[in-house]
Formats: sequence, C-alpha cells, structure tokens
Amino acid sequence: MIGGFGHNSKPLFFCSTMEADMLRRIDAPFLILTFILLVGGLLILSSASAALSQKTFGTPYAFLLRQGFAAAVGVAALLVFQAVPYRAWKKFALPLLVGSLLLVAAVFLPEFGYSAGGAHRWLSIGPLSVQPSEILKLSLILYLASWLDRKKGESKGFATAFAPFLVVTGIVGTLLALQPDIGTLAVIGGSAIVLYFLGGGRVSQVAAFFALAAAALAAIVQIAPYRVNRLLVFWNPELDPKGIGYHASQALIAIGSGGFWGRGFGQSIQKYSYLPEPIGDSVFAVVVEEFGFFGGLILTALFFFFLLRAIVIARRAPDFFGKLLAIGLASLIVLQAYINMAAISGLLPLTGIPLPFISYGGTSLVVTLAMVGIILNVSKKA
Repeated sequence: MIGGFGHNSKPLFFCSTMEADMLRRIDAPFLILTFILLVGGLLILSSASAALSQKTFGTPYAFLLRQGFAAAVGVAALLVFQAVPYRAWKKFALPLLVGSLLLVAAVFLPEFGYSAGGAHRWLSIGPLSVQPSEILKLSLILYLASWLDRKKGESKGFATAFAPFLVVTGIVGTLLALQPDIGTLAVIGGSAIVLYFLGGGRVSQVAAFFALAAAALAAIVQIAPYRVNRLLVFWNPELDPKGIGYHASQALIAIGSGGFWGRGFGQSIQKYSYLPEPIGDSVFAVVVEEFGFFGGLILTALFFFFLLRAIVIARRAPDFFGKLLAIGLASLIVLQAYINMAAISGLLPLTGIPLPFISYGGTSLVVTLAMVGIILNVSKKA
C-alpha cells in the first residue's frame, strides 16, 4: 500500500475567490511536481535550443519563446480541464476517439498534412502545426477507462473483452505504424495494456498481447531498413559511429562527458551541431551533459514521484472510472519519459519520441498539461 502526502492546500497563485475555492481541494504535491517539471523543462530547453535557434532564426531565444507560448496555453488547458468534472468525459470518450483517429488519418492527405524526415505526423492549421497522435493518446485513455468502467465486474473473456480491446488498439497501432511513429505506438500500446490489466484483464491475455505486439513489431522492423539499423546499433553501440550509429554515439558522448556533476548549465558542447535533435528526443543527453549523472537521476526521480503521487490519487478516487483515468494518464506520461531516457542512454533502441515537459513541441506540452488537469480533477473528488 502506497502512502501519500496531504492533499489539501492553499492556492499557489493569485486567483478569484471562486477559483481559490476550486483550487484549494486539488492535490498540491502533484501540482507542485508538475510545475517543477514544467519550469525545469523550460530552463533546460533555453540551454539546449540556444545554438540551434541562433543558427536557424538569428536569435538564441526563438524556440524558447515558442515553447513558452505553448506552456502558457498548456497551463490554461490545465486550469480548464481540472475544472471539468472527470465523469463528464465518459459521455464524450467515443466521439473524441473517433475524432482523433480521423485527425491522425488526415495527416496522409496532402491538403492537410505535411511530412518531415519521411514521417507523416503533422497537420497544418494556418501558421500552426499540430501532431494529432498526441491528442490520440489522451482520447484512447479516456475511451479505455470509460469502456472498462462499463465492464466492471464482468468476466473478461476473449469475445466480450479481449477481442474488442485488440480491435481498438489494432486500429490505433495501424495508423501510427503507417506514419510511421513506432515510439508513440510503443507508449500507447504499453499504457493501454496496463490499463486493460488494471481494469480486470487476465494475465494470459496480457501475455498474448505482448506476444502479438512482438510479432507485429518484428514485421514492422523488417519493412524499413533504418529500423533494422537502429537495432544493430543498439546491440553494438560502436557500430559505424559516423554513419548509422552517429546519433547513438553522439548521445553517449554527451552523457559520458557530463560525469557525475556535469559541465554546468549552458555549457553543453554536443548541442553545437554534434548531437542530432538536441531539443527533441535527444534533450536528455543535454541534461546529463550539463547536470551530470546527478541531474539525470533527479529528473528520473521526479517522474517516479509523479507516478507515485498519481497512484495515491487513483487509490483515493471515489469510483472505478476515476481510478482508471488517473493511473492511465499518469502511466502514459511516465512510460513515455522512461522510454525516451532509456533510449537516449543506450538501454533501448532509439525511438524518436519526445521527453514529456522537456522536449520542444507545443502539441505534446499542451496535451500533457491537459492530462494533468484531468488527474487533478480526480484528486478533487477524493
């Protein structure tokens, strides 16, 4: 049984009397952890993006300002979503899932989507770009939590539960594999099966899911040579450090050169045109280079406590839907964080997924903060 901190607190910022009453009941430790990750992420990005921003826009602050705007929108989303009674999402779970699937499918239409690096993952909306797969993460968890809540107490047989679960996750997985976005597919698949198991799924079904997922992943890997190369580099990190192993080798150089205490804030060398994607999936390498093993450990611990606090909120939730919602959303965020950090550290093959709260990306940050808002609303009912 996991204990927890006290969850009654005073507002953390100026607000109206009504807002103060609303915020007083939310889980303060969870909110504090969120803002530590958010503010820390902006500070890290200010350093990681400076060189690339100067080269691209002629100013070291362009990426930071864009991410700061996304953070402001995300905080607004957090405030709105924490005020919406979480049970209301049950009514909209299926339409939201269908809508997000249509948005993901729209990236393949030349009129709406655009590609980069051979991947079709973004929609153009005027001057903005949106990554629909981020919205799909949220909508899938909402749908699965609602569906499992309706089936509470029922036997999780193959025809009544496991087969429908496979159909839904299979549709989602197919769209993500076609983009291709295998990293997001792994995160969504992992969090979905965790939610299914906690919702009453059988161990044998979980084992069968992993077996099917492994077979599907093997087929997906063999289709594209670059995925095979990532596996080869993972098995042999010293393989072709100037070619297919360049990304992995530069990330390990950044991590290794940080030592225990790091070079110091803003002192990364690898971010200067050596490390690919220093503001994206490689940002953790910059963190460890500048703040050392100690800094990387602190960031890892913050995500761990984020998950523990969400478990406390889930345990205190007044109904099954609230429990599933809190743990499902939190496990998705933390699973993505650990997959990112493990991949860039050489413990998993490179995936290309962002580090929540830290990596550059407006859609990811806004949706992540919206998820936090829903979890906070669950905490208000505990």
